[in-house]
Amino acid sequence: MKFARIATLVTALSLPFAAFAQDGESPGSGESGSPQLIVAIAVDQLSADIFAQHREHFDGGFARLLDGVVFPSGYQAHAATETCPGHATILTGAHPGRAGVVANRWFDMSVARADTRIYCSEDPNVEGSSSDEYTVSTAHLLVPTLGDLLQQVNDASRVVSVAGKDRAAVMLGGAEADHMYWPGDAGFTTFADRETPEALMRVNETAMQAAVSSREPLPVPQHCAAYNRAIPIGGENTVGTHVFSREPTTDGRAILASPEGDLLTLVLAADLVSELELGQRGHTDLLAIGLSSTDYIGHAYGTHGVEMCVQLSALDTMLGDFFARLDARNIDYVVMLTADHGGLDLPERQTGQAAPRAARLLPGFDTLDERLAAETGLEAPVLRADSPFGDFYVDRSVPEDRRAEVIDRAIALISAHPQVYRVFARDEIMAQSVTDAPPEHWTVLDRVRANFHPDRSGDFIVVLQPRVTPIPQPFPGAYVATHGSVWDYDRRVPILFWWPGVEQFEQPLGVMTVDIMPTLASLIGLDISDVEIDGRCLDLMPGVAESNCP
Repeated sequence: MKFARIATLVTALSLPFAAFAQDGESPGSGESGSPQLIVAIAVDQLSADIFAQHREHFDGGFARLLDGVVFPSGYQAHAATETCPGHATILTGAHPGRAGVVANRWFDMSVARADTRIYCSEDPNVEGSSSDEYTVSTAHLLVPTLGDLLQQVNDASRVVSVAGKDRAAVMLGGAEADHMYWPGDAGFTTFADRETPEALMRVNETAMQAAVSSREPLPVPQHCAAYNRAIPIGGENTVGTHVFSREPTTDGRAILASPEGDLLTLVLAADLVSELELGQRGHTDLLAIGLSSTDYIGHAYGTHGVEMCVQLSALDTMLGDFFARLDARNIDYVVMLTADHGGLDLPERQTGQAAPRAARLLPGFDTLDERLAAETGLEAPVLRADSPFGDFYVDRSVPEDRRAEVIDRAIALISAHPQVYRVFARDEIMAQSVTDAPPEHWTVLDRVRANFHPDRSGDFIVVLQPRVTPIPQPFPGAYVATHGSVWDYDRRVPILFWWPGVEQFEQPLGVMTVDIMPTLASLIGLDISDVEIDGRCLDLMPGVAESNCP
């Protein structure tokens, strides 16, 4: 990959790619044996479907990874295919039910504050906080990450997590991360008691410069031209032809829903490799990178339009040059790349492309609590839920002796909705054991059970029919597409491993993201035999004579 290619992209984005341009060649450890740096990358909403759709056009970083060990049909095996639980599985080896991260947001009726909604990366004990105005914390992650385990055996190892969302940085980095960065109002930020590295200040200055500048549309690669067609989504609103032009703004977060967001994240990661000498000090370090722009783009424009094609082409280029900087420093490193979940394209495009039954959510859930209150004679709210599917909770205002009645009546009302596949009661879920079957053979109940934590999951779980987008008619600026379901378009993700000299092979059968942590641990000789996990080590060495797994 030539630096001219990234320079062309950077020129289009009006961003100085300082980290990659200024970083001179420097000797790394160059030693044989265990890698000195683990680079774990999670691309938010990179489904196996869109990866397969575009892989023939990759010639940058994705192409390099495809020369390694490829699992094109990995699985986020659980039910709640959302950002927080998905990221939590990757470097813990634990399903969400074990990790305690059952959704992006859940409800806790015992919390002291008025707001009973809990954000997965907040500290609810901070005075005056809410699920919207919160202090970022790792408190809700109940299990150790690979970085936590690495530092338990060698406190000289450095663990760094940088991501385009706070919850991605938290769930990848874990409680003991030395450095953790996520977007704030004026660029990347970190915990209040942490020092600010020079890399952070440089990148934040660049981010704000980019935000206040207008942006012309990005060029459309030739292979993306076929996707460049307008899809009406109500009124005069369309998607399918937007290529990230933007008016000036003072909001530093505005760049996240474009390739610029991932570019800045990789710039910061590259600068931190240099400033912190990651992989260059004789100790194994971990760099976790959460690339979030693909998710923002998928929500804003859908997954099968020109916007996604341009994003993946740009990301392929940026990853290629990021890896080239690691090569130039002679770092002995291993890369793992996967995703936190997949995604479902907007139904307006699906119905024009031979996808039967693709639809937006019909009315009914919007009046559910009102109808339930009328039938039971209780005051609303009777139920709490963060969306029309997933975990539903009986509100703490409901008397204990009325709870069973409310649950039974709510299940009956919801089950009557034509787009509901099934409602699972808590007792039914708890009676099911967590399966060890291959993930492609899991029942829907298996998926729900792997996601279930008795203290955090709902009183019942709602599963919508396949291909239902749980967003009624979107309005300008709102999400048009989403994810989060139990279905395979949201569960299936690529899982890729690469290191210098790797022997390439591709395994099409299903493996899980919970298998990643024990596999990476085996590559660096980290003993995790006393850690309770749900994954297993994957043998990345072809042939029967050798194996990385203990």
